Amino acid sequence: MVLAVVSATFSQLPTKIETFPISSVRLGDSQFLRNQRADISYLLSLDADRLLAPYMKGAGLTPKAENYTNWENTGLDGHIGGHYLSALAYMYAATGNDEVKRRMDYFLGELKRCQDAAGDGYLAGIPNGRAMWQELAQGNIRAASFGLNDRWVPLYNIHKIYAGLRDAWLIAGEEKAKTMLVRLTDWMIQEVNSLSDEQIQQMLISEQGGLNETFADVAAITGDKKYLRLAHQFSDQRMLQPLLKGEDNLTGKHANTQIPKVIGYKRIADLEGLSDWDRAAAFFWDVVIGQRSVSIGGNSMREHFNPTDNFSELLESEQGPESCNTYNMLRLTKMLYQTSAKKDYIDYYERALYNHILSILNPVQGGFVYFTPMRSGHYRVYSQPQTSMWCCVGTGLENPARYGEMIYAHEGDNLIVNLFIPSTLTWDNMTITQRNQFPMEPSTDITLSLKKAKKMTVKVRCPWWTEGMTLQVNGKPVEAKQENGYMAITRQWTDGDVLHVDLPMHLTAMTTPDGKPQYSFLYGPIVLAAKTGTDRQDGMYADDSRGGHIANGPQIPLTQMPAIIGDANTILTHLRPVDGKPLTFTLSGVSLPSYEGMQLMPFYQLYECRYQIYFPLYSQGEWETKKQEIAQAEQARMLLEQLTVDKVFCGEQQSESDHFFQSDRSWNGSDGGIHWRRTRGTFSYQLRSVGAKHLMIQSFSGERGQVRISVNGTIIGTFTPNSMGSIIANIPEVSGETFKLEFSAVDGRETPRISEVRAMKE
Repeated sequence: MVLAVVSATFSQLPTKIETFPISSVRLGDSQFLRNQRADISYLLSLDADRLLAPYMKGAGLTPKAENYTNWENTGLDGHIGGHYLSALAYMYAATGNDEVKRRMDYFLGELKRCQDAAGDGYLAGIPNGRAMWQELAQGNIRAASFGLNDRWVPLYNIHKIYAGLRDAWLIAGEEKAKTMLVRLTDWMIQEVNSLSDEQIQQMLISEQGGLNETFADVAAITGDKKYLRLAHQFSDQRMLQPLLKGEDNLTGKHANTQIPKVIGYKRIADLEGLSDWDRAAAFFWDVVIGQRSVSIGGNSMREHFNPTDNFSELLESEQGPESCNTYNMLRLTKMLYQTSAKKDYIDYYERALYNHILSILNPVQGGFVYFTPMRSGHYRVYSQPQTSMWCCVGTGLENPARYGEMIYAHEGDNLIVNLFIPSTLTWDNMTITQRNQFPMEPSTDITLSLKKAKKMTVKVRCPWWTEGMTLQVNGKPVEAKQENGYMAITRQWTDGDVLHVDLPMHLTAMTTPDGKPQYSFLYGPIVLAAKTGTDRQDGMYADDSRGGHIANGPQIPLTQMPAIIGDANTILTHLRPVDGKPLTFTLSGVSLPSYEGMQLMPFYQLYECRYQIYFPLYSQGEWETKKQEIAQAEQARMLLEQLTVDKVFCGEQQSESDHFFQSDRSWNGSDGGIHWRRTRGTFSYQLRSVGAKHLMIQSFSGERGQVRISVNGTIIGTFTPNSMGSIIANIPEVSGETFKLEFSAVDGRETPRISEVRAMKE
């Protein structure tokens, strides 16, 4: 199904490319299909009644089971339920699986019972949500990036059920979902009816997901412009206005707060024909992909956009690109492609799909990845169905159901082949079947089954990574015309015609966007990586702790990971193909003899292991000097980590949320990519206490002012940062596994900016 838009109602941007409904495409044998089957197992292992429990409570009904734990009972209650509904809708459309359909029908029916019990269209799992909405409707708005009126990002939370209902209608054709979606949107109009646009903008300081997009979708579904008015009200102007001017001020911003906003700007632009909003969305895409993304197609470090001129910290962090970000960047990419027909969007889509999205599902045990560390020698953590309820589990559930949505497209009666994934497309009395062993073999066969001969054009994408692409029809060379990055064949096609496409691949060395000599290698579109070990992957299968998604096991010193010794002009000569092993290469000329001849293979084939994707490049002389500098810095950093019991990066949304942040008259900011928080009142965190003896608190050098510090309500002192911006304090003896650490202003004066807090053993 597609959005039902009445053309007379909206002045739309013209759609140049039409994509196919996911129900028109079935995957063939490949890693994509195997992942899709693993995802179905994961979906069916979830207990719908536990996911429904927050909604039952929100409606005043008695739940049939208790909430799941983890994020589902610590403030973000209900968010996975919305993703679950979207995943079921897409998976049913993508596979026709009867059990998936039964689960979707049951889930929708129970949600309808909740909405009916509410009486006014309300449907959400937000803890004590009614009281919060009443405060907001009265203009009592207390917003911060991590939350709104003492709730953990409730706008983001409710967006998930909006999106789930939309997908259940548009993708799976569930009529009741359409009615429920419109009722819930009408409820929101009434909730904000008494608020000014400025007050709604104040609410949007808190992460809001893509509410502006879903409200625009409701406008398209109904043809009623009042929902577009709501979409505009929920479009964050603080983000939009710089983009309209072509200004990149993304450094330090929470990445996945921004991406869904831009999807909404694009959706509104498409409906209303707003070319300036469309350019703003394209500009955002350009700077994120071109200047803020790594080779696998992902972006962010500790969930925030890092500086464009320095990727060093990202390459050292255990919290690399977040899966949700790439899920949303692919959604934005699809929208931009549809109205521009630019092949570059598909080139990125393919790279991110194979190297990030495909790699985040454990193909054996199941489970999804939150962070993909770019740190050499580190590893990933996998979710478990009954313990892990992160945002990236939600989008992770959806991804495999959506693998097929961009393989094919069409311009009128002309077929476009964008991706080389084994699959079958059913379209207009035709069946198009693609068979291959790509990327293990650089070719594909496309067979057309037609009831009667048809003259049309078939366009095959000419990827950035191929040279000498050739096409044959029924075993004979065929003349093709190059059109905007595609090879186009126009002819009378008959039943059984086979289009064979050869796609020669070659090696590419890609630096980080800052241009520093740290290289990732690709063969064709496939990022290559080395397996470096399996030791001490602590917490590789996540528990239900708030920070269970972070790979907090031992970090390998970077001096113990190989660098390449050589010259940038000849860097590709360090790789040699391994006979009999497709897409496998040996790496020679490295800094550490024990790694000489290490093998690189597709990153998406690696799981449950430590790995290396980026390799720094030095001359022999540079390495002798650099390894000492690295060793000294690493020794100090790793000693600090070994002595750390718990840590908070102040002003960073997820870090604060994971430590149960509370605040009165505090605010946060970012300077030079370093986040901070200060207050004229108080702010507090809960930290782990076992083994903790001291506090190490970091401000900024030269920072002035005093801060009063309390542990479990007992004041331990009033402190001023030293010349280096540090505060060291003893922790009194505490009972239990956690303690509450509170910072408060002295006589109402501003505290110093606090950037980092550590509970230390010594």
